[in-house]
Amino acid sequence: MNKPEPITATDAATPPSVSFWEAFRFWLKLGFISFGGPAGQIAIMHSELVERRRWISEKRFLHALNYCMVLPGPEAQQLATYIGWLMHRSWGGIVAGALFVLPSLFILIGLSWLYIAFGDVPLVAGLFYGIKPAVTAIVVQAAHRIGSRALKNNVLWAIAAASFVAIFALNAPFPLIVLAAALVGYAGGRIAPNTFKAGGGHGKAKDSYGPALIDDETPTPAHAHFRWAQLTRIAAIGSLLWLIPIGLLTTLFGWQGTLTQMGWFFTKAALLTFGGAYAVLPYVYQGAVGHYGWLTPAQMIDGLALGETTPGPLIMVVTFVGFVGGYVKALFGPDMQFVAGALAATLVTWFTFLPSFLFILAGGPLVESTHDDIKFTAPLTAITAAVVGVILNLALFFGYHVLWPTGFSGSFDWPSALIALGAVIALFRFKRNVIQVIAACAVIGLLVKTVIL
Repeated sequence: MNKPEPITATDAATPPSVSFWEAFRFWLKLGFISFGGPAGQIAIMHSELVERRRWISEKRFLHALNYCMVLPGPEAQQLATYIGWLMHRSWGGIVAGALFVLPSLFILIGLSWLYIAFGDVPLVAGLFYGIKPAVTAIVVQAAHRIGSRALKNNVLWAIAAASFVAIFALNAPFPLIVLAAALVGYAGGRIAPNTFKAGGGHGKAKDSYGPALIDDETPTPAHAHFRWAQLTRIAAIGSLLWLIPIGLLTTLFGWQGTLTQMGWFFTKAALLTFGGAYAVLPYVYQGAVGHYGWLTPAQMIDGLALGETTPGPLIMVVTFVGFVGGYVKALFGPDMQFVAGALAATLVTWFTFLPSFLFILAGGPLVESTHDDIKFTAPLTAITAAVVGVILNLALFFGYHVLWPTGFSGSFDWPSALIALGAVIALFRFKRNVIQVIAACAVIGLLVKTVIL
């Protein structure tokens, strides 16, 4: 699609109002085409909603995006929820956010079953042999991308270094690292506010694509103004939507039951996703791999690869984690492993995304009123810096399991190292996108396993 030329307000008429069902059809389409991680998903929404359809102006689009960057959770999914909410009230936001996730949920349940059922087939094993080094390179790129944006001074570099040491050498829990960074940021915002000032978000609106349905000067609709009664009502409904399923799981399986613990664990994970999916992945692997043993390190890497190559937020890798955990544990017996996996995947997705909806529907207006307040932004700046160190540790974790698959006492995997090096060059030097790199490395891995090894 060619990018429309910016035009003046006199060159085009304001687009007609958009019905709920017209918006529904767009959000459904978006759920199937939202590849490329948050950057690609945000670019798709900008192209469709700002440039082509003109449902929202550039300035209002970036304003909404900056709100979502303040919140924990997947920013692209929250941005869709926010715009849907702005256009068609709460149900508009629920539909936009849910349709951003549902196609990926069904696709990943199917792919997870194929993976767990046929992962030992030589064809599949060869493909994933090449994908694992690619994923390691992608995590390195994520650390570089976030670090280049977040580490603007020596203090933030020091926070990143300290978080790396804490998780790598001291095995500190990820929530503790986030809390410590937030406290440092809060104190730093009061002592040296310029050091912890947020770095300008996603830029400023520069182009006009003609009058938009929600334009720069369009008044904020009544339902988007902050009201305590509205906040209380939505918070109460959201609490029930969490308490009822977690209560049923506790009643049926006990608090220590696998499904109950999955619900509790991924609720905590959802509240720690400052900085995007790569920020919470270390917490997920600490818990899902290290503590609970729901899946192996190699399976975690494979799950990230599947998440990268399917539409929807990257944090949908939790769906894979839930499916594998439910399937392998055979929660309902050996004859119902798929049912157990599918139910676990669905529950995990529910508990992961429920807070994101609540943050937008209940807290959006409140976040708007505090977005530029250094008391609120400084802790987030420090958390983002800490996340860089945590992601670097994740890259080393993946690299170790890819390059020394049987541990340091075993042999070094030279083909995997060369594939990883090629992926790094493709990502950094030639700016290839993630799907292209994963596809190329999968083919190379298949050739290595079937022809060379």
